[in-house]
Amino acid sequence: MRKAVVYYKSQAAGALVQYDDGTYTFCYTNEWLSRPDKPAISLNMPKSEKEFNSKHLFPFFYNMLAEGVNKNMVCRRKKIDENDDFGLLLATAGFDTIGAVTIVEEK
Repeated sequence: MRKAVVYYKSQAAGALVQYDDGTYTFCYTNEWLSRPDKPAISLNMPKSEKEFNSKHLFPFFYNMLAEGVNKNMVCRRKKIDENDDFGLLLATAGFDTIGAVTIVEEK
């Protein structure tokens, strides 16, 4: 299992987990849910107490990944399998993203 904290403008908004069977979950923190001024991370994942489940990396997070030559270069330099979308997300989405969302691995 690998887990990451999802930040929105440097504030923890939720947790993204990849399980050993390759499935994923995302859930918002209680603090984020209790604040009406805090937005949803994605239109496909509205603020809710329910846990979102997927057999694949959620499209919102998948769209944060590098593609093509950039993906190949990052995977080679960081020694990440090109099919390891979650590993690539953890390696790159903590500092170099477009927008307000960053992803940081939880140790």
